[in-house]
Amino acid sequence: MKTPSFAALILLSPLGFAATGTVFHDLNANGVREQGEPGLSGIPVSNQKEIVRTNAEGRWELPHDEDTIFFVVKPRGWTTPLNKDKTPQFYYIHKPAGSPTNLRYKGVEPTGDLPASIDFALTKQEEPDKFKAIFFGDPQPSSIEQVDHIAHDVIAELIGTDAKFGVTLGDIMFDRLELLKPSNANLALIGIPWYNVVGNHDLNTDSETDEGSDETFHRYFGPNYYSFDYGPTHFIVLDDVSWGALNSNGDRSYTGGLDADQLAFVKNDLALVPETKLVMLMMHIPLSNVGNRKELYRLIEKRPYTLSISGHTHWQAHQYIGKEDDWQGAEPHHHIINVTVSGSWWKGSKDEAGIPHTTMRDGAPNGYSIITFDGATHTMDFKAARQPADYQLSIHAPSSVKASGLKKTFVYVNVFNGSKKSTVKMRFAKDAAWIPLNKTLEPDPYYVEVRDREIKANRESKQKLSGPIKSDHLWKERLPASLQPGSHLIEVEATDAYGRVHTGKRIIRVE
Repeated sequence: MKTPSFAALILLSPLGFAATGTVFHDLNANGVREQGEPGLSGIPVSNQKEIVRTNAEGRWELPHDEDTIFFVVKPRGWTTPLNKDKTPQFYYIHKPAGSPTNLRYKGVEPTGDLPASIDFALTKQEEPDKFKAIFFGDPQPSSIEQVDHIAHDVIAELIGTDAKFGVTLGDIMFDRLELLKPSNANLALIGIPWYNVVGNHDLNTDSETDEGSDETFHRYFGPNYYSFDYGPTHFIVLDDVSWGALNSNGDRSYTGGLDADQLAFVKNDLALVPETKLVMLMMHIPLSNVGNRKELYRLIEKRPYTLSISGHTHWQAHQYIGKEDDWQGAEPHHHIINVTVSGSWWKGSKDEAGIPHTTMRDGAPNGYSIITFDGATHTMDFKAARQPADYQLSIHAPSSVKASGLKKTFVYVNVFNGSKKSTVKMRFAKDAAWIPLNKTLEPDPYYVEVRDREIKANRESKQKLSGPIKSDHLWKERLPASLQPGSHLIEVEATDAYGRVHTGKRIIRVE
């Protein structure tokens, strides 16, 4: 795609003129252009629809209306300023009259007239081919107590991480947008840049339109969709939460979808991205629930390296989207539904630290993921909250079983980061043959037992665990009928889609 000229874009402006500014090398990293700080050429800048590259002097021009967010597409080897909450400051919001004042939660203050020059600061940094990033699904606190749960459950253990940045994949809040301030302050302690995706519980739900539903998000985080480079990878943040349609009860609600301007932005953005780059799409609602996802497929399916990730469902899964969903790429598209920080919405019995175990509905623990990017490839690690890094599976089997019941007793293995590309096997002695387990789509019996036990112990509780779902990463096989009376060690090995082996053990007694 040919980059539009300044003159062409001016003609597109509904006001008849364009916003203009400079992208510059911020030599002293103070965020302000000073004498001797040169403009940077060839840097993409967008108004969330069109994209232009800066000229030889670092200048750019783009059309606008009275509700426009301009941003620089951070290139490889450069970084943007951060605010005190470690939120990247790569954007300028133009809302002359500010956000509507009739919203429950405050939006953007009036920005006044357009500045004579909107300048974006970039500072040089090293960005290797191989690096890590952290992904949070749905922290979703509904109280300050739950903000504290997040701090103690996941944030504390991440302080000092070698990851280069983090991303929250929506539902940053559970409708209580006043909690954004303390939540952001906690996240800042991790010490790395933190990007954010808008979720259905992050909206101004008193807005009648989708356009007005992101005003508080804009106040804290800037644009609701945008892109940036880190290392050899191109990241695109999407807003796939469409607000305002009336549901069957006549109430305003949300659906999964991408509006025309956003799809135009993705098209224009990708036109500037070489096909040798891995493109990672980050969104809240999984692709399978986005109504017009096929329009997005058409924009990315011919590229050899794509990956996408979402939250929303409160269970973990690896989906490989193929021809059955009209994906026309040469290989299926890998979409990750990410583990959630809040697990099952902070439900379940509390431990000695006062934090609910909040096991997800698929039987996996709450936590987050760490993805290692290496050129055009990636490796994903599932990290259970406050658990060792090698805690990657759970084994469910009875503590004891009668010899006569062996043939009808199953061993279940929940491999938290498992997928259809995983293999699982078990054995009962060091010199015994390995027994393969079969992938099954059913509720995790461990989760069912925990939920039933907690409900029975506290029938009046309003924090009952949610109903189980069919787990996407569960394997099972019967106990061998040849097991002799006595104690036996079940050893399990699970090989994941990346070729790594994870192990677990459980003792069982045959009577």
